[in-house]
Amino acid sequence: MSKADVISIRPAWQQELAKAIRDPILLGQQLDLPDDWIAAHSRARELFPVMVTRHFVSLMERANVADPLLRQVMPAQDEYLDQAGFVTDPLAEQDNTTPSLLHKYRSRVLVILRGGCAINCRYCFRRHFPYNEHHFGRAQRQELFTYIQADPNINEVILSGGDPLLATDDQLFQLLAELEVIPQLKRVRIHSRLPVVLPERLTPALGKRLGASRLQALLVLHTNHPHEVAPQLHEALVPWAQAGVTLLNQSVLLRGVNDSADVLAELSEALFAAKVMPYYLHQLDKVKGASHFAVTDAEALQIAEQLRALLPGFLVPRLVREVAGEPSKTPLELTLN
Repeated sequence: MSKADVISIRPAWQQELAKAIRDPILLGQQLDLPDDWIAAHSRARELFPVMVTRHFVSLMERANVADPLLRQVMPAQDEYLDQAGFVTDPLAEQDNTTPSLLHKYRSRVLVILRGGCAINCRYCFRRHFPYNEHHFGRAQRQELFTYIQADPNINEVILSGGDPLLATDDQLFQLLAELEVIPQLKRVRIHSRLPVVLPERLTPALGKRLGASRLQALLVLHTNHPHEVAPQLHEALVPWAQAGVTLLNQSVLLRGVNDSADVLAELSEALFAAKVMPYYLHQLDKVKGASHFAVTDAEALQIAEQLRALLPGFLVPRLVREVAGEPSKTPLELTLN
């Protein structure tokens, strides 16, 4: 079988992933951005690699260096700023003694299922995470099952990363079948950015299998701006919603991207039209290299107040901050006391 034949039998999402852009100069040229602007910013790729799907690029406005989607993925000179309080491990995850397994909250255990992603968001709180030390293989899988069974408080498994949907359907089917036989488990939750940047990843077969599981299945998207809720995403989500998978969204409040109540209201409306419920609006985790995205707490609270005036309550995401060591996400106003 030739290399071309092997590629042709890959799922559509894997074929598209293989075409992702990894060069900031090429990204800038694709969008007709000024050469001097590209040169000024592209060096920051050395701090964090560039990775963005062509679908996500297609949603950007050409010749606009301030496009909110571009801002999330294009390296920036500001990443070299050494801002006080911005560190490589803002949530104190990297000293975890159990590779690929994070047990932050009493009833939920989080699995770093895959280290890679289809998009490298410049504000990612795990941009410095040592994924090479957190391989999830057969040994880690057995360790996960043993760990869950030893703690009767655990009733939910969260698949995270990187991005867990980089695993194939067959790999996810196998893991799901193994989790289903653990009686204490009630839910499986998938946190993923992949559907937003690669809608083809939402295969009907995976949605159908999750919907048929004895475990309640949830897909939590990561969407920050209404332009990300493309028709292709909307279409791909329909079979998953029809199969019974609960669809939620979490966003990060980002300067120059969505630091506006009007933008966030438009995002909530677009999500709800696609059968996705707004869930969390996160204050930025203070990761080194992302300080230029930060919105002050005072600004964030004002935006949240404005958002409540624009939307019905069920479309208003909860404004929260994650604090290392705390037993849950914390409403922002409570972190200021």
